[in-house]
Amino acid sequence: MSSTHYRIRIGGHLDARWTGWFGDLAIDRDADGTTVLHGPVADQSALHGLLRKVSDLGLPLVSVTTTPGIRTSTAPDLPQPVGDDL
Repeated sequence: MSSTHYRIRIGGHLDARWTGWFGDLAIDRDADGTTVLHGPVADQSALHGLLRKVSDLGLPLVSVTTTPGIRTSTAPDLPQPVGDDL
């Protein structure tokens, strides 16, 4: 099973006490008055659940982006194919 890292930016600052409510996501408060929730999200269903929680807080959603090149997996590393062009 793999997950994609997301950055969810919301308007306003969330206190660190909300960390547990957002599971594995870290909370960073930026100087511009926004909060960034970031970390691994298992799948689209989990992402929609997180966005529902943001909506429940009544804070504006500013952006949702993936962090390029960062994927996590609980599966063991698989052997890579070997080819002549490597």
